[in-house]
Amino acid sequence: MGNRFICMTKKENGRNGIGSRSKRMERSKRRSFVEEELLHRQALSMAIQQHQLSKRFEGSMSRRIGSTTSRRRTDLSESSSKQLPEFLESIKTKKFILVHGEGFGAWCWYKTIALLEETGLLPTAIDLTGSGIDLTDTKDVTTLAEYSKPLIDYLEKLPEDEKVILVGHSIGGSCVSYALELFPQKIAKAIFICATMISDGQRHFDVFAEELGSAELFMKESKFLIYGNGKEKPPTGFMFEKEQMHGLYFNQSPAKDIALAMVSMRPIPLGPVMEKLSLTPEKYGTSHRFYVQTLDDHALSPDVQEKLVRENPPGGVFKIKGSDHCPFFSKPQSLHKILVEIAQIPQE
Repeated sequence: MGNRFICMTKKENGRNGIGSRSKRMERSKRRSFVEEELLHRQALSMAIQQHQLSKRFEGSMSRRIGSTTSRRRTDLSESSSKQLPEFLESIKTKKFILVHGEGFGAWCWYKTIALLEETGLLPTAIDLTGSGIDLTDTKDVTTLAEYSKPLIDYLEKLPEDEKVILVGHSIGGSCVSYALELFPQKIAKAIFICATMISDGQRHFDVFAEELGSAELFMKESKFLIYGNGKEKPPTGFMFEKEQMHGLYFNQSPAKDIALAMVSMRPIPLGPVMEKLSLTPEKYGTSHRFYVQTLDDHALSPDVQEKLVRENPPGGVFKIKGSDHCPFFSKPQSLHKILVEIAQIPQE
């Protein structure tokens, strides 16, 4: 029977109805494929796939620092292989902890991770609570401590004799400041990328007041608010519409990165944004902070960033021309160069 099926002509195939069955099977497969694609687009695992594909960016990676060849570290020329160990030796702290901003997740760092690994450094990107692939509902994230818990847990488990370089983007800057207050001895340097580097007694929302208006007005009238516990109770989060996100965050970012963000971004918990930070000179005040300004930023304008730097001066300020609010998308090589440059700065 099996042999006869293999040897059938098209005519026989039609007589026995196999052709129609085959068409039905093809239609069914097509439907399954479409459904699978829809699920795939909705899944945050897409970000992980993007990270796995990040090696495609190797040809365009910045190699002005450490490596001067277009080949991977495993295939370095004799001259660059001599330079690389010497270059890495000048960096005492090689571990970078990357903290995303509001609505984002660890997935947004995929280019930065690839570039840092290419250089021989050790990056780790963390999903804050209710972000990325963390399954916590936004309405259950009510404090900065809850929002920052994955970062704090990581630092708590870090051996006492080990330090890291913390990198925070946007609201992730508040989480970095919070961590600096708790674990100043474990953080060699803190880098704020167009981030809310706020002072004692300030809250993250205050930084965006010029763009969003007063907190009271925002809480009453914003159309972006989310009421996770019902309309009769206070809002629990907010999320901009796609058009607003495109204009605020991605005005210089590549289309494929914008597409990744559109299917991966999640609501922003409101509690941590509205919470005032308590920072002391004895802990936070002893940290080595650096600020990276993005000069074509529509979410946190260059003027606001300049004000943050002026009111809470860091140890160094770096600027990226032509970058929107997401330099890890729009200017990844420039950002990478700055991160490595900061890593090389000797500590007092």
